[in-house]
Order: sequence, then C-alpha cells, then structure tokens
Amino acid sequence: MNAPIEQARVLSRAETLADRVVDALIDEADLSPKPGLVDKRGSGAHSDLHLGLMHTSALSLWPTFRAMAEAGEHYGQASQPLRDELGQIGRDGEREMLRVTGGVNTHRGAIWALGLLSAAAAFDEESLPASTIAWRAARIALLDDSAAAPNPDSHGANVCRRYGVRGAREQAQLGFPAVLQHGLPQLRRSRAAHAGEQNARLDALLAIMGILSDTCVLHRAGLDGLQRMQSGARAVLAAGGSASFAGRQQLRRLDRDMLALHASPGGAADLLAATLFLDRLAPERPTPHGSL
Repeated sequence: MNAPIEQARVLSRAETLADRVVDALIDEADLSPKPGLVDKRGSGAHSDLHLGLMHTSALSLWPTFRAMAEAGEHYGQASQPLRDELGQIGRDGEREMLRVTGGVNTHRGAIWALGLLSAAAAFDEESLPASTIAWRAARIALLDDSAAAPNPDSHGANVCRRYGVRGAREQAQLGFPAVLQHGLPQLRRSRAAHAGEQNARLDALLAIMGILSDTCVLHRAGLDGLQRMQSGARAVLAAGGSASFAGRQQLRRLDRDMLALHASPGGAADLLAATLFLDRLAPERPTPHGSL
C-alpha cells in the first residue's frame, strides 16, 4: 500500500510576512559590492561582522517578525496596545539577536523598521501599495512605547543631539520617505533600464545613501564623512549607475572612501532591506524569488 501523501501546510499571513522580511535581510546582506558594508567580498568597514553572522542574525529574527505581524493582525490598526506589544517583541528579539551573535549588533535598526512595516502589512489580507503600508507604519511609530527605558547615552541618541538629526525614528514617523521617494523609484527605474536585478538593488541603496542623514556614518565619521557618502553615492548614479563602467569606477571610489573613514552606512542598509521587503509586497509586479 502506498503511504499517504502529506499535504504541505499553508503558511499564515504572519509567517509569509516573516519569510519575506528575512529574505529581504539576507538579500541586503548578500548584495555586492556595497560601499563600506558587509557583503560577499568581506566585512567592509566592520571588524566584528561577517556575512555568515548577518545570515545567522537574520534567521534568528524570523520568530520576532512573525510575532510582530501576528500583533498587527490581532489589533488591525495603529493603537497604543499594539505599539506597546511591538516594543516588547522588539526587545525580546534584540536579546535573541545579541545571543546568537555573541553581543554584536547586526540588525537593531532593521528590527525597528521592518517590525513596524510587517505589523502594518498584516492589518488585513489585501495586497496594498507600499505607500499605504508605510503610512500605517508611521501611525504606529508616532506612538510612544510605554515600557521603553530611555537610553540617552546610546550612539544614536548622541549623534541625534550632536548633529540635530532624528535618525531611524524620524524616517519611520514620516512614513519612510527615503524608501518611498528614493529607494523604490530608483529600484524600478534601474530595472526598467535593464540594469539587472543586482545592479538595480545597488542603485536603490545608492539613491538612499545620497540623501540619508545616516547616523551610523555620522557616529564614525562626522559631517565630513556623511557629506562624502552622500556626494559619492550621487556621483555613481550621475555617472550611469552601478551597471555602467563609469558608475562602477565611482562606486569603487566611494567604497575606498568609506573604508578609509571606517564608516559603514548601516542606516541606509536597513532602509534598503525595507525597500526590498515592500517591493516584494507590491501588487503592481510579481514577487521576485531570491537574488538574480
């Protein structure tokens, strides 16, 4: 007698969203060559990170993003109880991240940005435009986390005070303008120009780097480093993007600058992951499968 064929279990909405978040984090990590960032070539401007650690961290966060999406499903709208639950899930997820990485901060910013977006995307089953998901996430981000302990001595807080920027919090509260106005449009322009998927993703990263007040770069390299990052990223795109010979020359220059400054645009990397996540959810195009 033939053994019964076991039917594959249908994934829940929250599980599907968690899959897509982790896919976006791994695609961002694998993308190469990224200026100053961990990629397939090496550790970039970091001494404590490598690609395997980025993968391990991303995979460890799958339960965190599933729980955030489940919270979004449960509450169905931006509310104080949802914000408080997301805050607790995020803190638990950060502890797990630090456990598996041996205390290295690999994805703290991504937990914030992609946690908000995955919760907002889970409000209903519909496939929605990126702008709607980002607007919903902004409504959540505008609420204070009741249980969050202030940390005025964190790198991010110090940078925000010193340079008058608001960093990742402001990006979320404004509805991720770096993603909606720069990352996603550039990703789709480069695809339409037949740049190839990897080059299109690099161009999206550069479009974000060209305008972002990246607190990771400010912390390590100050305003001069930030200005060099922004102008260098814009120069790559002005030269024709990463798919062109002239653009690649500019990209190598930018990479050398970031390494010399020991500066890594981690904020831009988190927003690229958010860009790739929202792109996967966009109803106007098929979901890409893996890195092409």
